Amino acid sequence: MDLFQYDFMLRALAGALIIGLAAPALGIYLVQRRLSLIGDGIGHVALTGVGVGLLLQQSPVLTAVIVAVLGAIGVELVRERGRTSGDLALALLFYGGIAGGVVLVGLSEDSANANLMQYLFGSLITTTRQDLIVIAILGAAVLAAMLGLRPALFAVCNDEEYARVSGLPVRTLNLLIAATTAVTVTIAMRTVGLLLVSALMVVPVAAAQQVTRGFRTTMAVAMGIGTVAAAAGVWAAGEIDTAPGATIVILAIAVFLAITVGSATWRVLRRRLPAERAAEHAEPPDVVLQEAAR
Repeated sequence: MDLFQYDFMLRALAGALIIGLAAPALGIYLVQRRLSLIGDGIGHVALTGVGVGLLLQQSPVLTAVIVAVLGAIGVELVRERGRTSGDLALALLFYGGIAGGVVLVGLSEDSANANLMQYLFGSLITTTRQDLIVIAILGAAVLAAMLGLRPALFAVCNDEEYARVSGLPVRTLNLLIAATTAVTVTIAMRTVGLLLVSALMVVPVAAAQQVTRGFRTTMAVAMGIGTVAAAAGVWAAGEIDTAPGATIVILAIAVFLAITVGSATWRVLRRRLPAERAAEHAEPPDVVLQEAAR
């Protein structure tokens, strides 16, 4: 039976493909800045936004976007001023965000019916047409920013001081990265969940770095890996009846492991090949001794 004959599976596939493109496009900048875990921290803050939405009986996605963006900007400002180290700021996001979310969900009138699992680990097959429209618009905005501002963003992530001396608006670009990270985490809430979205930002980039060198090539390969993992994950989840978000992440990790093993094997073989060729063309010891005796 063709799973994609159903509308909900088509919506799930479309949503997954958008996130599979947008998350690695943003994640490469986070990896460059050594902030691979910031997605987890912002995901916890977004959970507080979900709790606010349930408490106020508003759209949890909308309130999650607002709260996550504010939290991400706050952390970036704290990091910029140097009053708190980056890892401590992320720890505050982790613990404060998830604690606030659980408390607010418990206080909401719909707490008995609120299913936190669909926000924590995703609920791709329940994506509505309205959800897909929001994901498409925000995902397109993230992609446009990450691709259109690639030279400036790369300069800031690679050497912030040099970018500042060059006249780039470093603070604005840093805040842009923080805000787009929050938006990406929130729209991926329906796809892979708040606890797994960071993996889709980081793992495809880590896999691409095993076989590429240039920044542009790495970004393109990472986006390709993210798209393939997203599409294959939706299909596999439908076939074997597993959680789509977790399946997508597992496939992305499998791709990373396969590329890592394959590239390591290729490097070993490439080093052995010249040695073997040199040994084949080398003169036997007896011949060398005879020529030396002459």
